[in-house]
Amino acid sequence: MTTFRILAISGSLRARSSNTELLKAAALVAAPGTVVGLFDGIGALPHFNPDVDAEGAILPVEVERLRSAIAASDALLISSPEYAHGVPGSLKNALDWLVSGPEMVEKPVALLNASSRSTHAHLSLAETLRTMSAALVPGADDVVALDARKLDAAEIAADRELAGALRRALRALEDFARAGTS
Repeated sequence: MTTFRILAISGSLRARSSNTELLKAAALVAAPGTVVGLFDGIGALPHFNPDVDAEGAILPVEVERLRSAIAASDALLISSPEYAHGVPGSLKNALDWLVSGPEMVEKPVALLNASSRSTHAHLSLAETLRTMSAALVPGADDVVALDARKLDAAEIAADRELAGALRRALRALEDFARAGTS
């Protein structure tokens, strides 16, 4: 069996973000043969400009890095906070840079949410990803409610309930992706 590569993207730029810690915990609880790597560059992306993304244009290095990381992954795992009932601008900006490329088309995506109170952004993010032709994976869309518990990745991975939710999402994501490639 080949290594299954999941690219994890946090919608938060905070140093101790619950969403980022949740993704780091996913890497800790992933099954053998599954690698979860965190993309750490959404804050470095320039503001999206369709003129810079025109056919034949030379893209900024940060954009190429994002697109290459997604293309090299078998699936995506995204966890995002909600700001003012919406998706954080940095995450939306990253997604805007992906609209004209092929990287997201039929890419299996799991959406996690670290807050039980964060519902608007989660729904908006799912709609954006569907519009981009990503494949949202049934059973890999979960609220792993940390709700201000300030847990780090190791503490999340050590919590039976939280780790179980992460394992279920990762398993659903991998099963879906492997079924689509066989």
